[in-house]
Amino acid sequence: MKFVSIRDLRLKPGEVWKLTKVEKDLVITSNGRPIAILTGVNEETFEDELDVIQRARALKALDNLHKESVMKRTHLSSDKEIQAEIEAIRKGKQR
Repeated sequence: MKFVSIRDLRLKPGEVWKLTKVEKDLVITSNGRPIAILTGVNEETFEDELDVIQRARALKALDNLHKESVMKRTHLSSDKEIQAEIEAIRKGKQR
């Protein structure tokens, strides 16, 4: 994966666009730190590429929730405890 500075993107956009056809994904950097990923698409692949990115983000969020659950040990909760928690939250929202 190629790294391209935000300055290069601003000053030489044509070269960066050409790179997306060769490299597919580019990491955009600012002060040497990654800030964005630029992915080359076309009209035929746009929706599929966007779907893949959104699915990856959803899977990452689910993984983070699972890790948090293990850290808090809530993954060991019984169905009865889960239902009690849901009821407590619902009652709190009705106030």
